[in-house]
Amino acid sequence: MRYLFKFLFRLFGWGVSGPAPTHLKKAIWVVCPHWYATDFFIGIGSRSEIGVNIGFLGKNSLFKWYSAWFFKALGGYPVDRSKANNLVQVVANTFKANDSIHVALTPEGTRKDVSELKTGFYYMALQAGVPLVLVGFDYQRKLVVFGGVVEPTGDYAKDIKPMYDFLLTIQSPQKEYLKRYQKTGEVPVK
Repeated sequence: MRYLFKFLFRLFGWGVSGPAPTHLKKAIWVVCPHWYATDFFIGIGSRSEIGVNIGFLGKNSLFKWYSAWFFKALGGYPVDRSKANNLVQVVANTFKANDSIHVALTPEGTRKDVSELKTGFYYMALQAGVPLVLVGFDYQRKLVVFGGVVEPTGDYAKDIKPMYDFLLTIQSPQKEYLKRYQKTGEVPVK
């Protein structure tokens, strides 16, 4: 199936830019901006292109009786966002229990415009002791751009600033949180 997704990724004119850190044994791949339903297929195609088996967390409403098999076969894990279930700790423990694991997350949490990022992705990486890989979907250039690796230190604003700076280079509509950062240069801290 990997070759099919790689073929389709290229057929639709997409490519990758920047060195993908394929040498990492564990990482959380932070994907922004998340505007379109097609982001899922672009993500599946790009992971096929770089040859890294990256799973993903998806809202549980995607995992219906008729579609769960499909999303799970592609590496999906359903997440119930309506309950407080300590997802950060569950994911961190999963990373600690595996020798090699990669998970993609969209810290915006939705395709809608948002005024701030969710912070769970950061604390998952911090607690698991794994890096964040910055990934941008550049629709104007049809590129999945790899923007480097961030090692969380516990200083959220300092650690996330390179991600905001990277996202400003992506040619895609900007969400409210990024527009505010562009004006002020400040990363909001919860």
